[in-house]
Amino acid sequence: MNKQQAMELISASLREGAELRTVVARDCSTAIFEAADLITMCLRADGKLLFFGNGGSAADAQHLAAEFVGRFVRERAGLPAIALTTDSSILTAVGNDYGFDQIFARQIQALGRPGDVAIAISTSGNSLNVLEGVKEARKRKLKTIGLTGKDGGLLAQQTDVAIMVPSTSTARIQECHIAIGHLFCELVDGDFSESKLS
Repeated sequence: MNKQQAMELISASLREGAELRTVVARDCSTAIFEAADLITMCLRADGKLLFFGNGGSAADAQHLAAEFVGRFVRERAGLPAIALTTDSSILTAVGNDYGFDQIFARQIQALGRPGDVAIAISTSGNSLNVLEGVKEARKRKLKTIGLTGKDGGLLAQQTDVAIMVPSTSTARIQECHIAIGHLFCELVDGDFSESKLS
């Protein structure tokens, strides 16, 4: 690829991402608010957040859990959030003993409590292990949030709040998922800022 082709690709990709975020702002703002409200109510009631997904969505789960435990922008106390994607011993043990489709469900069975919030991330909305995690979360009376793309897949039908990024590009969907996750953090920060530290 020569420089001219590369410059055209860079410009087109950035424009595509910017245009998609404009559509998300128009079409998904209510769902984003509803999800952030679920998260805020959970944390006010001393519940915790459980994030999970595969591949790039696993990285997003880890990233967002870190923003809550550490901090986003405002100084505040650490907030309880766990990425179910990071413990290689649990993932390989459960995958080996029960099957890969159970790697999140088993952890939710062990860690989830009524009032917690499970945040499931899947660009297709059809990842079996993510769907099994949501199924277990609902069984245990956790609230559920789905971050997905395209038409939402089965995930959008099985979560309390579904945020569907209207794209078929995995990369563009994931970029919006992180922007949406950052909005969760920013909205929650308003209720858990330095003035409200315990």
